[in-house]
Amino acid sequence: KEINKVLDEVKAFNKNLHLCCLLTYGCLLRPHREIRELTWGDFSEDLSSIHLSGSRNKSGKNRIVPVPEYVRNHLIKGEEDANIFSATTKPLNQDYFKTLWSRFKRQSETLTTGQTLYSFRHSGAIDIFKRTGSLSKLQQAMGHSSLNVSLTYLRGLEVGQLTEEDMPVI
Repeated sequence: KEINKVLDEVKAFNKNLHLCCLLTYGCLLRPHREIRELTWGDFSEDLSSIHLSGSRNKSGKNRIVPVPEYVRNHLIKGEEDANIFSATTKPLNQDYFKTLWSRFKRQSETLTTGQTLYSFRHSGAIDIFKRTGSLSKLQQAMGHSSLNVSLTYLRGLEVGQLTEEDMPVI
């Protein structure tokens, strides 16, 4: 609920973790593989989109993801084949963000119990659905193969009570 406050605290803690959280929230990418393995070659020339081949994401399908301006503001393009975090051709180790997140959680004053790196993806999904009201846009943004998977991200969303005005009219 206080995404900006948490992101500010993460930014003060570690810039790589901050960028990971921004990409998880703003681009709805999965942090432990999709984001950790990103290279500058995965971005369009103007950094406005990320292109992931099916072999590089969970769904197995090619994905093109828009990159919001607030994420682009934190990107400084490097060499085409360089990882965006390590600046080499090799990504950081697979536990890198998990370890950073554990360290951050121990000292955080804003996190609540149960919040994980994936909470940014869930929060981003809820924001998209609240603004668009479209399950198909949510499914596309998340890269899910079925609407049922996308619906699991909305399980905590409070839905207003159905009223007579919401019912079909003749």
